[in-house]
Amino acid sequence: MTAVIALGAVLFFFVFVVLPLSVKIVREYQRLIVFRLGRCVGARGPGLVLIIPIVDRIVWVDLREFFLEIPRQDSITKDNAPIAVDFIMFYKVLDPAASVVAVGNFEGAALNIASTTLRAVIGDISLDDVLARRDEINQILRAKLDEITERWGVKVTNVEIREITPPAGVQEAMTRQMSAERTRRAVVTEAEGSRQAAITVAEGEKQAAILRAEGDKQSAILKAEGFALALETVFHAARGVDAKTMGIQYLEALKALGASPATKFVVPLEFTSLLKGIGGFAGEAFGGGDGGARA
Repeated sequence: MTAVIALGAVLFFFVFVVLPLSVKIVREYQRLIVFRLGRCVGARGPGLVLIIPIVDRIVWVDLREFFLEIPRQDSITKDNAPIAVDFIMFYKVLDPAASVVAVGNFEGAALNIASTTLRAVIGDISLDDVLARRDEINQILRAKLDEITERWGVKVTNVEIREITPPAGVQEAMTRQMSAERTRRAVVTEAEGSRQAAITVAEGEKQAAILRAEGDKQSAILKAEGFALALETVFHAARGVDAKTMGIQYLEALKALGASPATKFVVPLEFTSLLKGIGGFAGEAFGGGDGGARA
């Protein structure tokens, strides 16, 4: 009976005490650093990991990416201008064993290294470049921090400057400069618009003048063609008119002159010869009438 109780106690101790201490389930994003009698025997996981209770001591390491906020740091630029900068550092563990063995408090060490590195980088750059070259400063900070954290098994993946606060006097000057720049752009835009409008109006007037000239040309051509056609018609009509017809026309003209209230008339010289012809025509007409009577 005593043996059974002892065996049950051993089984109970093994199942509920030894087994939970010996079996560890490591997730995909975790690693288990095992120290056996004080010596690091490496990283274990992911999956089921067995350790020796009491003999082994374990440290959990997370392989996911984390960020560390670097609080505002007062720095002096190359041209002796005070400036305040704060940024965020993103990092992840690449060597789990080194991240445990090589550094005792990574976040504290990284915070201090980032602060001193920031001051060193800002001290080599002028104020204007600090305000204008933010992306370049991010890359310089990331490279310098990564050189230091590499020996700790940690990779600095990215650095982003969150805020840059220049002195009050510089901020006021920047505000005036931006206002002047906006005014300049407005004036340039207005001048450019006026220039384009003037060009458009001149181009329109040019096209209108061309169209008017083309219209006048076509109108003159049509008028000349019409006049030529009229002359040609008159010419063809005149070729069929004899002296009798012309005499009748002169008589009609005399009739119109007689109806006029004027007391003086100008008669062309050839009108007398035309009247003789008309008299001859009339004599012939009357002679022909007499002959008919005599007959």
